[in-house]
Amino acid sequence: YDVQLALAEAVKCRRKQKKWSRQTLAERSGVPAATIKHFESTGQISLRQFLLLWQMLDALEPLLELSKTKQLIPKTIEDVLSMRG
Repeated sequence: YDVQLALAEAVKCRRKQKKWSRQTLAERSGVPAATIKHFESTGQISLRQFLLLWQMLDALEPLLELSKTKQLIPKTIEDVLSMRG
């Protein structure tokens, strides 16, 4: 399972849901259409360009949610005691 290709496919699907061509997404995001084409076929793109695409596809907020630190839930009494510092 290639995560980069999966993310590229997600961008492609969102783009098509909006009925946007690569050129339309390029004009709206500032990412060249050739770069979008390369990304959709290889999964390779800079982080900045990736974020610009996700922002234009209204998908940046869900992506940010994934990055939030989740509080660990203790499973044992030892875990609780170790969390007390």
